[in-house]
Amino acid sequence: MPRVAKELAALDVKRLKHPKEGVKGAAPVTVAVGGVAGLCLQLTPTGGRSWLLRVTVHGRRREMGLGPYPEVSLAEAKDAARDAKALVRQGLDPLAMKQKAKAEAMAEAARNITFSKALDAYCEVKLQELGSQKNRDAAENMLRTYAEPTLGKLPVADIGTRDVLLVVQPLWTDKNATAHRLRSRIESILDWCTANGHREGDNPARWKGNLKELLPKPPNPTGAKDRKPALSVDAAPEWFMALDAADLKGQHFLGRPPLKLLALTALRNSEAIGARWDEIDFENGIWTVPAERMKMKQAHRVPLSAQAIELLQAMPRTGDLVFPSATGKPMTSGYTSHLMKELCTPDKRFHDPVSGLPAVPHGLRATFRQWCAEQNYPRELAEAALAHEVGNAVERAYQRSDVLERRRGLMQAWADFVTMVPLTSNVVRIG
Repeated sequence: MPRVAKELAALDVKRLKHPKEGVKGAAPVTVAVGGVAGLCLQLTPTGGRSWLLRVTVHGRRREMGLGPYPEVSLAEAKDAARDAKALVRQGLDPLAMKQKAKAEAMAEAARNITFSKALDAYCEVKLQELGSQKNRDAAENMLRTYAEPTLGKLPVADIGTRDVLLVVQPLWTDKNATAHRLRSRIESILDWCTANGHREGDNPARWKGNLKELLPKPPNPTGAKDRKPALSVDAAPEWFMALDAADLKGQHFLGRPPLKLLALTALRNSEAIGARWDEIDFENGIWTVPAERMKMKQAHRVPLSAQAIELLQAMPRTGDLVFPSATGKPMTSGYTSHLMKELCTPDKRFHDPVSGLPAVPHGLRATFRQWCAEQNYPRELAEAALAHEVGNAVERAYQRSDVLERRRGLMQAWADFVTMVPLTSNVVRIG
């Protein structure tokens, strides 16, 4: 016959202590409190105490926690133990039922997460994929400004297509590019919520077969309004001469060399201003921009023209950065953008011929591309110089060369054009 434990009173339970209290590494002990067979108080050497019920379910001994003491009193622990043993007598497993209830409660809590909470978690985890801090801040600010006021308090499980429309529709006509990016980002957040168990079913921000059928076709979804203002090809040499001759001070003075290099290499603004000395191979005339600083996340080799090499060699070496800011830290895009604005705003020659707006640094890539077309350079050569993907996935799988040496002549010809180097009898433009 099993031994029946002496039933302890509430005061007896309060006085229980671990026999080796305060001894580091001592194992927990359990003390049967009586009243309900198998009910014990578990004691740890650090002073922790919790209720434990030992039961046998389907011939298997199980241990079930009933909560901490004194948050759960002796009387409450006995009631919980009796309820559990009643379930055992019915052939049920109280521990499995408890775990199932806990999982259901957690799932319900996950489904009730609001869009604001999901946005916080998404920004922390997924916006790292956008590369630069500037891009991450821009994406988060867009969501905070346009999406959170409408969707913020809604559980993500309850967000429907009409809710997404309330966010996107007001921007659709006047700020179509922003609306497209916003819709895409909301779709990504809701996909993340589905993957994390916060919602089920179709994504209400999905474009094809969903919002595409509800929103009118914008008058010019990828038209001139979305293009960066660019110099005309004819104005590029005059602009470069004006940049070279301008009397500049402070931030504008520091911004001139990276802006000149940007023009000579047709790189993006952030890629040029972040140049480091260990990326430049002067012996072979190659600048290798690492993948983490490229938009497509693939390293890009730039054949340097004689003018680009001369510019780089003239820069003082004060650290790892080719173009450090006044504080020695990496430059921001404002150094070149503000200088470009200072040069182009007052001079109508340097305005975009289509939009009439002053040209911006990124527009120099469009000027370069237009020049390539006018000079009859092969499309794949021009696109490779811009670090664009060319062709479909199958074509790219077979075309693994970056045609560096063929691009070398292209970039030298472009540099000669913008710096107005005259053609001589022994210099031939490759077309």
